[in-house]
Amino acid sequence: MKNDIQNREDVFLLVSSFYTKVRTNKKIGHFFNETVKDWPSHLEKLTDFWETNLFMVSKFRGNPMRAHKEVDENFDHSIEQKHFGEWLTMWYQTIDELFEGERANIAKNRARNMAHNLFMNMYMSRENK
Repeated sequence: MKNDIQNREDVFLLVSSFYTKVRTNKKIGHFFNETVKDWPSHLEKLTDFWETNLFMVSKFRGNPMRAHKEVDENFDHSIEQKHFGEWLTMWYQTIDELFEGERANIAKNRARNMAHNLFMNMYMSRENK
């Protein structure tokens, strides 16, 4: 039996394990590898993001919506819903490999909602250009 996500160390394990996979993924890895210049710093920021989302602490400072719109623009608006689907599938798989429980399920649900909202906002901003 696996444990649930319980603390920042667990969140970091999830985030770092997940992005190790993402970086080698043939479908979406290039978006990340060509964008992120400092992976250790980025992993800390993403850990802050998920720790804030899962434990309601105020650590994350950033604007994911703006960041995703900028990445999409840098890739000539080539990011599609299928890319978010690939990201989400890998997120679920990584959670299932490492954790189970209520907070693990919350991490899945919040990621699903975020993927949808980020893509839709990114897509809608294209039409305003």
